[in-house]
Amino acid sequence: MSQVSDVSIANQGFSAFRTELNNILGAINSSHIGSSAPASLAQGSLWIDTSAGATGWILKLYDGAGDISLGTINSTANTVDWTDSSVTFDIVNDTSPQLGGDLDTNSANIKFDDAHGINDDSGNEFIVFQKTSTAVNQFDITNNASGSSPILEATGGDSNINVDIKPKGTGEVVVGTGGAGATVTSKGAYDLTLDTNSGSSSGTITITDGANGHIAITPNGTGNVQLAGDEVTIGDSGATSTLTSNGTGNLLLNTNSGTNSSSIEITDAANGDIDLTCNGTGTIKFNDLAYIPQQAITSTSNAVAWDVQAKPNAYHITTENTTFSAPTNAVEGAFVCLEINFNGSHTIGWNTIFEFAASTEPTETATDAKTDLHIFRYNGAIWQEVGRTLNLSES
Repeated sequence: MSQVSDVSIANQGFSAFRTELNNILGAINSSHIGSSAPASLAQGSLWIDTSAGATGWILKLYDGAGDISLGTINSTANTVDWTDSSVTFDIVNDTSPQLGGDLDTNSANIKFDDAHGINDDSGNEFIVFQKTSTAVNQFDITNNASGSSPILEATGGDSNINVDIKPKGTGEVVVGTGGAGATVTSKGAYDLTLDTNSGSSSGTITITDGANGHIAITPNGTGNVQLAGDEVTIGDSGATSTLTSNGTGNLLLNTNSGTNSSSIEITDAANGDIDLTCNGTGTIKFNDLAYIPQQAITSTSNAVAWDVQAKPNAYHITTENTTFSAPTNAVEGAFVCLEINFNGSHTIGWNTIFEFAASTEPTETATDAKTDLHIFRYNGAIWQEVGRTLNLSES
């Protein structure tokens, strides 16, 4: 390594000429390396400043007024870091290139070979990009301001593009932080639908976006909705809950899809029945008191109209002499109970559809503050009395 005071050869003898020439060539050959600028600098001269030590040599260009630093040479690691960001070079031969700052793509793209991507600082894969040769659809990733979510969006040439999240093997798609409840929601005021295979041969769960919106669980074809919990709870705990059929179909409650099961069926129709049907020799068992609420029936124009379907356990407080007309809405096999409370000495008569023992009407008590009780059974044609208790005190 050498520097010379100038690179001009004066007239001199051969021996001195040879010495000076060798010194100049040595300085040029070593890029005028030294810890300070050589005296021979001229505009356009390159030299290496070694004042910072072996890991910090600086390649400098003298522009006639001062030195311009072009890059830092690490003579120990045999690397160079260019100072000017506009300097371009081929890094194909650098097996461990490093950036000194953020990489600006300058409105260009970064290209990846198929099945290659981005690794962490230990060489482990972060992202591996898979190539489709005819690709027209892709992801856009958008960051966002405070209070708004970043966006992972499907974009491209097609009008409607799905987003496929594909676990490996039997893996699952997991949402949430692991430290709080997770929510899957729609973007904006739109319904949320869950199905399989893009809806092909699939049942659906649709959550309607709206005030008092429904949640519709719809099986495919003749499929069923199966709730596997030991206990199924409905309602919001603050109001009466309703279990109903969709449309005009009946509502049937049974077990094991009806196999060896009793059933409760609510008929959808005006005046529809509720059928309780035991399986085989099964029975309907009440572990607590079962009762039919007592309801009043009144007399108008000396006649009592009695709807036995609406008021099978009835009571009548007398206000006038009266006759019990033929009951309406009678059903064969039905039992009804009637309590007559006498509010004065009123007489009682009966329509001929009421049948008493020996076909003889009873003589009612007809005394103020007394009660008579009657029980009837309808055989499809007449109401047959099956029990009576007369002249009971009201208190």
